[in-house]
Amino acid sequence: MRQVRLLGKNKLEIVEVERPKPSAGEVLIKVGSALTCGSDLKTYARGYHPALAPSLPHPFGHEFAGTIVEVGGGVDGFTVGERIVAANSAPCGRCPYCMMGRENLCEDIIYVNGAYAEFLLIPSRIVERNMMRIVDELEFYQAALTEPLACVLHGVDVSESEPGEFAAVFGQGPTGSLFTAHLTGRKARVIAVDLDKSRLERAKRLGAVEAVQVKSGKSTAEVVRALTPKGLGVDVAIEAVGTPEAWVEAIESVRKGGKAVMFGGVARDKDVSISPKRIHYDQVIILGVYHHTPIYIREALSLLEVGWLDVDQIVTHHLGLSEIEKAFELMASGVALKVALDPEG
Repeated sequence: MRQVRLLGKNKLEIVEVERPKPSAGEVLIKVGSALTCGSDLKTYARGYHPALAPSLPHPFGHEFAGTIVEVGGGVDGFTVGERIVAANSAPCGRCPYCMMGRENLCEDIIYVNGAYAEFLLIPSRIVERNMMRIVDELEFYQAALTEPLACVLHGVDVSESEPGEFAAVFGQGPTGSLFTAHLTGRKARVIAVDLDKSRLERAKRLGAVEAVQVKSGKSTAEVVRALTPKGLGVDVAIEAVGTPEAWVEAIESVRKGGKAVMFGGVARDKDVSISPKRIHYDQVIILGVYHHTPIYIREALSLLEVGWLDVDQIVTHHLGLSEIEKAFELMASGVALKVALDPEG
């Protein structure tokens, strides 16, 4: 079978490997569609990610849906031929963080990567805790959006955004666009922020009430604040870029007592300078948010099954697996948000 591997910074290879055989509790699927992701793009550019590519070479890709082709011993509730989607991880359910209900911070969380391939082996814990059937009406590429949407649902819950509040979403890439769509669905007044004009136009189509284009030498936070009542600032800011500059601008855009939710992962060798005044005197609450939990995975799939979102606004391109480098080029240039990769192409 064909499989994409990450070799290093901006280096991929498509190799022929032996089709895996499921052991007890495992399931082998034929990948129906795998989506590119902003985290994958960053990992491709950096040549490393603690969860997606902790060593090299490494199988790549983690947003997928497909059809079960083999079932290992002891698997209950799933059979060959069923269409499924699975999360890219599963918590242990036993560690202190799982017992606190913070399963995304599990001390023994396991991940699966390698969705950019013809077949993918699903580990037993993911089969047991984070794999679900999908309805026939849902296309594979639509179902594959379950994992990133679950992350966004988690982030929005952390923000505690209320209907009518102003929310600024910094970055209108794949994740930022999902934040914009979901927040507007909750009746928040979203101010979309991005460098790219076309992405801002898409954000308006997704429901953003205002669009702010980032410009060199000009404070984005000041522009955002000016769009709020009396210029006080937004109630909630979501940072979905992953740069120190965007973190700072997001924090500065928030009103006194508001919340800044830091979703974008900054490179581990970078520092962020935060004003103590914002935290102490302005009582701005700065929150980190990471990943998802089984509850959000199920909620995300339910939303997709009822057609809550026009997925084609997010999955903008379809290519074959052999064109994966082109897919990342389209994302890096801003032409594509997410690309659906056909393993047979």
